[in-house]
Amino acid sequence: MKTYLASTTLPVDAEQAFAYHERPGALDRLIPPWKKVSVESSDGSLKPNSVVVLRLKSGPLSMRWVAQHTEYDPPHCFVDVQRSGPFAHWEHRHLFDAATSDGCVLRDSITYQLPLGALGGTLGDSFARKELETMFAYRHRVTRDDLELAAKYQAAPMKIAVSGSSGLVGRKLCALLTLLGHEVIRLERSLDRIEDGQAAIAPWDSPEQAAKLSGVDAVVHLAGKSIADRRWTDSVKQAIRESRVDLTHRLADALAGLTDPPKVFLCASAIGIYGDRGDEVLFESSAPGDTFLAEVASEWEQACRPAEQAGIRVANARLGVVLDPGGGALEKMLTPAKLFGGALGSGNQWWSWVSIDDVIGSIYHAICDDRVSGPFNVTAPEALTNRDFAETLGRVISRPALIPAPAFALRLALGEMADALLLSSTRVIPSVLQKTGYEFRFTQADEALRYHLGINRLESIE
Repeated sequence: MKTYLASTTLPVDAEQAFAYHERPGALDRLIPPWKKVSVESSDGSLKPNSVVVLRLKSGPLSMRWVAQHTEYDPPHCFVDVQRSGPFAHWEHRHLFDAATSDGCVLRDSITYQLPLGALGGTLGDSFARKELETMFAYRHRVTRDDLELAAKYQAAPMKIAVSGSSGLVGRKLCALLTLLGHEVIRLERSLDRIEDGQAAIAPWDSPEQAAKLSGVDAVVHLAGKSIADRRWTDSVKQAIRESRVDLTHRLADALAGLTDPPKVFLCASAIGIYGDRGDEVLFESSAPGDTFLAEVASEWEQACRPAEQAGIRVANARLGVVLDPGGGALEKMLTPAKLFGGALGSGNQWWSWVSIDDVIGSIYHAICDDRVSGPFNVTAPEALTNRDFAETLGRVISRPALIPAPAFALRLALGEMADALLLSSTRVIPSVLQKTGYEFRFTQADEALRYHLGINRLESIE
């Protein structure tokens, strides 16, 4: 039998820390993003006899992990044990100790035994220990960061409506909002997309549906057709534009007509609004560019005007290159990087990157802080050239960035999209977030990549 014990200090009391783990979505939030693990079923409880079923995937292989909660003593501890899964034995004790005047200590104590007896222990112990150390390095960091966010803003429970809730940013944002104690209402295009029992509204479906937004504290609009799924044709570009501009204008109109409108309407945008600007340092006050994406983003932001004219605070989140191994740019970069891929084109173009956790953190900041109004850049404070980013990623995953991708080959494969998404240069500064006191979780790309890709390790304290 082996033991692993990890400990970290949290900036909230034991009651708040325990509540974070007990809210819906906590398990999804704590699953490391580099792991192919999904929650197959759960009754959403930590109480004795409640069961969680996980699906673990590794290449073509798949396994179910069935865990049952056996002890429940809020706010001190809860315990789960494996009923079936990859271990011969697994018991996980989650302990919350009120050890400081302004916080508590979280301790994860795990006793486990590998299958196949002594042979399994000999062959698999180093691998199992590494898996535990990387998993809990992530879990403790994300828990601490989330609770620091909660402690900073001390926001009363809000009712927040979110469109695009199944997307890369939307999934993580909804989980964070729920874990911080807020009620999330999902916005869907039509009633047909709303499942029975789901807390959702289809404001584009009818005036009656739109009226249900009355009394909501905040609306976050993230929905829009992906710009990177297909090669751009005239019809694809038109769909990209309509999914952003038309739907946003209709939603802003609906919000403007409510008897009790939200205090804030936060709408996604993109740093593509600046176009290809070389080495120019770009702020929220910088003029838009003249590319297709710049035109779409400008119209996208203008589509929010009806809500602004009705007295609703409007904030436009200009998103940079979002880092998350579960989707977006980083997911697409990983395979080439593992094959020693290097810079794209010249590699001199500036990439304004941002961790997915800072995307959702900055959105929460904008919801809570009335000073955030109009456009705000959602990027890390220091951009990198594409070459420097490729070399940083290579160092993190222990692969040298040797093989560049010529610009002509990228254009041949992707057409206009190559210049817009891979070869254009935008050196962006998040000045609004900085001036209003947002505290970035990640300011260095190597730190963010180590966190998101499971390179960090948290050794057992025993």
